[in-house]
Amino acid sequence: MSGERKRDRNPWVLAARYTSLAMVLPACTAVGYIMGYLLDRWLGTRWLYLVFLLVGIAAGFIQFVREIQKDTRNGGR
Repeated sequence: MSGERKRDRNPWVLAARYTSLAMVLPACTAVGYIMGYLLDRWLGTRWLYLVFLLVGIAAGFIQFVREIQKDTRNGGR
């Protein structure tokens, strides 16, 4: 267990964790938009991109909050 704690205090591990956390929201937003755009083209609609964009944003925020809660639950380590 102490090996895990030492690894979690490593600045490179923390930088990687927070960098991935910073990419969650834009990635989910982009995936939602692309899925909606492709469905719009396939179905011939013009509004699904907006719905999937909002779903992607919501999914990004949910994942962001989950990661923050997991980090605070571990005492910032």
